[in-house]
Amino acid sequence: ALLTVFRDSSTSQRSVPRLWVTPVQQRWASSLPMNTVVLFVPQQEAWIVERMGRFHRILEPGLNFLIPLLDRVRYVQSLKEIVIDVPEQSAVSLDNVTLQIDGVLYLRILDPFKASYGVEDPEYAVTQLAQTTMRSELGKLTLDKVFRERESLNSNIVHSINQASDDWGIRCLRYEIKDIHVPPRVKESMQMQVEAERRKRATVLESEGTRESAINVAEGRKQAQILASEGEKAEQINKAAGEAQAVLAKAEAKAKAIRLLSEALAEQNGNAAASLSVAEQYVSAFSNLAKESNTILLPSNTGDISGMVSQAMTIYGSLAKTSPRTPAGVEETSEDLLSPSGSPPEQRTQ
Repeated sequence: ALLTVFRDSSTSQRSVPRLWVTPVQQRWASSLPMNTVVLFVPQQEAWIVERMGRFHRILEPGLNFLIPLLDRVRYVQSLKEIVIDVPEQSAVSLDNVTLQIDGVLYLRILDPFKASYGVEDPEYAVTQLAQTTMRSELGKLTLDKVFRERESLNSNIVHSINQASDDWGIRCLRYEIKDIHVPPRVKESMQMQVEAERRKRATVLESEGTRESAINVAEGRKQAQILASEGEKAEQINKAAGEAQAVLAKAEAKAKAIRLLSEALAEQNGNAAASLSVAEQYVSAFSNLAKESNTILLPSNTGDISGMVSQAMTIYGSLAKTSPRTPAGVEETSEDLLSPSGSPPEQRTQ
């Protein structure tokens, strides 16, 4: 009997997969419990029971009863999410660059029966499948796309693992790439490429800044010229308006002076006052002749002031005759004053 028990125990030890006996695999399941008739199954665990070497049932969490000697707990599966480190491996990209890459795999057992009887070592099988799938997916991408398309690469690996692991009762939740190591020379070339790209960006930004500065300076000069021309235009308009107003003011003042003079001449002894004013202006102009120029043109009778006044009054009288607004009495009085000898003005002019 003891020999039979020893053989049964040795057989059970050989039949138990490496998954359940190594210390690393303790996260997958607890140690195999003994049949004590009354068993308490923890939450989130599934115990596979065999009766006389055949699958009998899966114990649910809580209180369970087994038949001694006939029933035996063969596998203990954990239904929690399991994290597996995928070892570092080498892969060749589409542009023939050798990469060293590792990752982390997250999975969960959905069917304890398939996980127990469908594959010998679930962790080893999933790890190998993840490595081969990762090498296959990396061979489809260039080095630049490997860094840019990590999300797409992870999703493709998860999809490929789930297609193969359905028969094992395992569901791959996600796969994450941890590190990607490139050869030192490739890394140096990538660094040089990055530096060149940065220098290119700096040169482009500097040229754009210079262009923007030149554009701003040109726009500033343009606006300054426009404002200067508008200011000059406004100044000329204001100057012309001022000159026009000045001319109008002078014309109005002159017209007013002429009206006042005509009114003064129309009064009694107005012609005598005009003769006195002409004489004064003649003497003043004659006194300033030598001050303004060395060349002086003088009339033959410079000392005959009365003659000069008579000549000026004669011109005034002739203009007064042609004007329709000049009174007739003023004309006659002017002729009398300008003709001391009693002869007509036309004869004196001759």
